[in-house]
Amino acid sequence: KQTQKCKSGPVDLVFLIDSSRSVRPHEFETMRKFMIDILSTLDIGLNATRVGVVQYSSQLRNEFSLKTHAKLDAMVKGINEIIPLAQGTMTGLAIKYIMNSAFIAEEGDRPQVPNVAVIVTDGRPQDRVAEVAAEAREKGIEIYAVGVARADMASLRAMASPPFEDHVFLVESFDLIHQFGLQFQDKLCAIDLLIDYCSFGNHSCDHECVSVLNGYHCRCNQGHRLLDDGKTCQDMDLCNTVEHGCEHQCVSTLGSYYCICPEGQLLQEDGKSCGTCKSANIDLVLLIDGSKSVRPQNFELVKKFVNQVVDSLDVSAHGTRVGLVQYSSRVRTEFPLNMYHTAEEIKAAVMKVDYMEKGTMTGLALKHMLENSFLESEGARPSSRNIPRIGLVFTDGRSQDDITEYAKKAKEAGITMYAVGVGKAVEDELRVIASEPQEKHFYYTTDFTAISNIAENLKLNVCPGTRLKIQTQCTIDLTHLTLSKCYIKKQLWSVERTGKLVVK
Repeated sequence: KQTQKCKSGPVDLVFLIDSSRSVRPHEFETMRKFMIDILSTLDIGLNATRVGVVQYSSQLRNEFSLKTHAKLDAMVKGINEIIPLAQGTMTGLAIKYIMNSAFIAEEGDRPQVPNVAVIVTDGRPQDRVAEVAAEAREKGIEIYAVGVARADMASLRAMASPPFEDHVFLVESFDLIHQFGLQFQDKLCAIDLLIDYCSFGNHSCDHECVSVLNGYHCRCNQGHRLLDDGKTCQDMDLCNTVEHGCEHQCVSTLGSYYCICPEGQLLQEDGKSCGTCKSANIDLVLLIDGSKSVRPQNFELVKKFVNQVVDSLDVSAHGTRVGLVQYSSRVRTEFPLNMYHTAEEIKAAVMKVDYMEKGTMTGLALKHMLENSFLESEGARPSSRNIPRIGLVFTDGRSQDDITEYAKKAKEAGITMYAVGVGKAVEDELRVIASEPQEKHFYYTTDFTAISNIAENLKLNVCPGTRLKIQTQCTIDLTHLTLSKCYIKKQLWSVERTGKLVVK
């Protein structure tokens, strides 16, 4: 039986499909069928409905754009050829992409034709979606959010256009998405598309009313953002409209603002004043050795070490952010800087980390950290914010690749490097990794049971010149009062930056 086609006016429609690693292969097949079922009811054509498909995980792939296919069979072929990316869930990044790179004239977007995005996702985004989704809606994109199985309702509502009862859908399982697709077709097949709902005069929009498929939405003038009520517009340059209290300079963002300090000074804990030192806010990425020489029981001690470090930090979205990378013969991001915003969430995630085993490619791990972990898309704050970036490498043996190049590049990029070694770790390699002064950034102990002592005394966010206590017994050159080689024991010493040792 031939499916009846929609007879509504033209629409520019883009599907944004989540292909993160949590979507199993058979579940992804149901997502294909969902899209194909909907397309088969639409009047496809360059002068009718145009369709694009973008898949996303930690990165994006434009499968085909609005101008690519003029016929349904070509679109179906393109959908069937999609290979899932199977990585993270960067939904905010994906919405930004369709706003700036999919709904544009160069890719086939038409003026005066409604723009509709259908987001299909199964998980909680690993980045922020509310602000970028608001910006997309303000640009006239009508967003439908379809959550399946493990999807987070609050995130779906943050993405979707109002009213939510027409734009937010949560399906219990991938098996039910086919049945849901039949209901969803009615939303896209708005027979009365060409009705000008704004002309009824009851929209209450602050600035501009835009008629869409089955109703209307409000749009704000440039420099303003639409609030959650869907009608009120707010000036986005909040620095000019609120008492911001910034000591140096206020920077407006979408619906918010933040303070920045002059070069060489750091923003203090109050988020407003500037100073030469700050002891709370850092972006910290820990690189932990998961090689086979560590052994499973010791790897559990490493995870406890990480959690001790986390306990010493002021973790929050605006305070300290923590990311975790494990490496052996390969490198794996366990979670990026922007995934968790409380110490409890981070500690729970750490304890769930699976032990890799295999080799010790410390150089590869440093390269991964430099090129990936401190990207803004991974949660690192912009360098203009002057928030210290800190990398901590934990290893138990000699690296099987060269560490010199990327240890040097990391420090040149402004990342403060700490090196913690256990057992067969090579002191010279630890010193190559560590930032200056090395007595502040380099730690070694002979066995895993003593690493908790290091965690207790590791002050990653202290101000320069602050005295640092470590539990240690040291070999020293009494002539020059310099620190040479330290091993963790039971005696407590204090090491000042001069290298002078004082027995406590």
